[in-house]
Amino acid sequence: MGNCCMKQKREYKETALLAAQTCFSVSDLESLYELYKRLSSSIVDDNFINQEEFAFGLFGSRKKRNLFADRMYHIFDSNHDGLIDFGEFVRSLSIFHPKAPMEDKVSFSFRLYNLGETGYIRLEEVREMVLAFLQESDLVLSDEIVDAIVVKTFEEADSKGDGKIDMEEWTTFVDRNPAVLKNMTLPYLVDIGTRFPSFVERKDEDKEMDIFEASFNKIDDTC
Repeated sequence: MGNCCMKQKREYKETALLAAQTCFSVSDLESLYELYKRLSSSIVDDNFINQEEFAFGLFGSRKKRNLFADRMYHIFDSNHDGLIDFGEFVRSLSIFHPKAPMEDKVSFSFRLYNLGETGYIRLEEVREMVLAFLQESDLVLSDEIVDAIVVKTFEEADSKGDGKIDMEEWTTFVDRNPAVLKNMTLPYLVDIGTRFPSFVERKDEDKEMDIFEASFNKIDDTC
């Protein structure tokens, strides 16, 4: 009995600490853990989210992957061990909370585009991400239109004209173009346990992840 109480106290302390580090309450984390358990056991029941399970959560398919999904997974996997644990899942998801600091959202979006992780966003990286967004949204545009979008966006952001976008330039760019960060805020993460109590109980495998999928499935708006 003593060991059981100690374990409960330790788990609560860890949950309270995670709540203090994020925009979620302890009760929010309890609901999120139910979602996490479903996602982390959707392919391999090991209490970690692997890349296939992450794609399943994003797209509702174990097979569908693209550059966007890979970049999201890489950023969520903050210690880069190839798996996402509950702490990583919650801390990354917290950035999409309406109460999350804007600088965190800006930083996350910058990392999303900075494919080479050089500290700068280059023209080709913008092009690759735009193509990934279009692929996911099933929106077909001609090469000429895509090139025009990419060049116009890059030239506007590259205020120093040195062929690369640094964090300072990116911050200025998104400040002038707030729509770029539109999908970095998910309103229903507020009181998620109250708004989405049903995902704890749902059993249909084809539907049980659609709340997580809904978090990111409108990425065409970002373009």
